[in-house]
Amino acid sequence: MIWWAAVVVLALMAGGWFSGRYGWWRQAVPDSCPRILMYHMVSESRPGAAFNKLRVRPEMFERQVRWLAQQGYHFALMSEVAACSSLPKKTVAITFDDGYEDNYLNAHPVLEKYRACATLYLVEDRFDRDWSVNKKSHHNSGELMAEKKLSDDQVAAMLASGCWELGGHTRTHANLSRLDASAKREEIAASKEALEKRFNTRLSSFAYPFGIYSQDDVVAAREAGFDTAVTTVEGIDRVIGDAPYELKRIKISGKDNWLAFRLRLRSGRRG
Repeated sequence: MIWWAAVVVLALMAGGWFSGRYGWWRQAVPDSCPRILMYHMVSESRPGAAFNKLRVRPEMFERQVRWLAQQGYHFALMSEVAACSSLPKKTVAITFDDGYEDNYLNAHPVLEKYRACATLYLVEDRFDRDWSVNKKSHHNSGELMAEKKLSDDQVAAMLASGCWELGGHTRTHANLSRLDASAKREEIAASKEALEKRFNTRLSSFAYPFGIYSQDDVVAAREAGFDTAVTTVEGIDRVIGDAPYELKRIKISGKDNWLAFRLRLRSGRRG
């Protein structure tokens, strides 16, 4: 019977690992609550790279968008989410942070194929910057600096397609917690004005870089003229209007498998 006891122990350990890894036991959030998905890159992972969690493989991204379309989800821009009273029961808002070139090369064709749309939170001055050091100084590998960024022409083409809208993400992907009030206005409000002028469009939503923000930043985003702002806090807001400048998002990681994606859409959180 010792072997049987060992089997039971192993089964319990495996069950505990599975529950912790996937969080299948979490209560599902009703379909009436819009899901806001957070992406960064759509590209193949790189051996030994520090930011592979930001890289969702192109074939996985297409599988995710195809599944959402097949399940009858309504793809919404963040400007639509602001008008939350008019959203269909099953709504998903795809968002991309920063402005990597693969958003145009790999994500854009998928959105067009499935008649989906996305909001791009674009860093205004995004070239030759490794903004990861703004969060942790030892993140100085240059990996994000070397990652190709969207050109203005590519951004213009994306907007012209009708599949994308722009959101604000500061001028330099700043760590807002390290800035005084004047510098925050430059990063948030001035960059919004610059992008609106450059692309002849209105930016209605803002994303806090690194998800780092305070109530001062909430006020700054509102005073800059944004209607909503998104965080990196994991989850699904049940009522969008309760805190429109602190909206939760579902993090889509390049390290997640298909089951993890499905379960995250269900509860908004990882295991």
